[in-house]
Amino acid sequence: MNRKNAFVRLALTPFALLYGLATGFRNLLFDLKILPSRKYDVPVICIGNISVGGTGKTPFAEYLIALLKNQFRIAMLSRGYKRHTKGFVRVEENSTVSDAGDEACQIRQKFPDILVAVDGNRRRGIRRMLSLPEDVRPDVIVLDDAMQHRYVTPSLTIMLTDYNNLYYDDSMLPAGNLRESRRGSYRADIIIVTKSPDVIKPVNLGIIKKKMQLKACQHLYFAKINYSPLVALFPSTASDPCSLGEIKEDEEILLVAGIANPQPFIDMIKSYNAHVDLFIFPDHHRFTADDLKQINTGFQKMTAKRIRIITTEKDAMRLKSLTFLPDEWKPVLYYLPMSVQFLFNQGENFDAGILSHVVSTIKLNKKYVTN
Repeated sequence: MNRKNAFVRLALTPFALLYGLATGFRNLLFDLKILPSRKYDVPVICIGNISVGGTGKTPFAEYLIALLKNQFRIAMLSRGYKRHTKGFVRVEENSTVSDAGDEACQIRQKFPDILVAVDGNRRRGIRRMLSLPEDVRPDVIVLDDAMQHRYVTPSLTIMLTDYNNLYYDDSMLPAGNLRESRRGSYRADIIIVTKSPDVIKPVNLGIIKKKMQLKACQHLYFAKINYSPLVALFPSTASDPCSLGEIKEDEEILLVAGIANPQPFIDMIKSYNAHVDLFIFPDHHRFTADDLKQINTGFQKMTAKRIRIITTEKDAMRLKSLTFLPDEWKPVLYYLPMSVQFLFNQGENFDAGILSHVVSTIKLNKKYVTN
């Protein structure tokens, strides 16, 4: 931490204390059951964190959906961050980012056969889903970024924390990035350390486990990010997907990102090509005509024979819907999908645990209803 950051954090500490008191009092009201929390008769799996910033929730939601969708009817519910609509919205094939937000549109595009919806009121959203006809009513609901939405009691809570910014070393907002006290981690059944390096020294594993002070019933996993081949955002005008390794040294890359932590994305692209011009925006940024003019100025200055504009998968959802996107970008505009991979051969155990939870919860609820 440099001196400037240390000074800023110190100055914000009183506000962080007030924020911590407010969130702590709210959590206490739920713990004492003064504020109501609802359970449901289907498995509800919450994916969340106790910090702001990108921990990789969307790739893990995709991982869970892919794991479960062939055996169960899956639904995903998120709040639809920065959408222009209100209330409950079912995400359809032609839904836009303005209708449902970038994350929900991304999930709907990848998994067209599952139910995807957005609603800031998760209880209302679940109620709407469970009121559907029996043949489309979900067997399992995945809640995206709902760890602080305590009006719903999940059957399973998965908490993510970035290896490069582990929650136990962080501070409360606004001095740090924590949405609530570190004690919030004890509500998690599973904690996953995301964006881990390929190799973690045993001593570092021991330090992480010790500092987390896990309860006996909590499970800890480590996972890393895998990047897939580049995909053309407008395939009818561009070439086929290509791997990062196929990018030539004499190409120029214009990189556009509006995500919480773009540095791993930037580092990945630069490891294959050093000729990179960066246009970085805030998380979930809604691109304006002025933004595109700024980017296009950089694009027009490029002189290489081969130019690529590369963006993230979430940003691609937002860029694709823009009516003022320059036509000359379309043949060279690509996005980089990513997925998760568990380390230490933990994937099979994780998968088995999730499947066991879903099956046992469904059986238990059926028995309860029957009786």
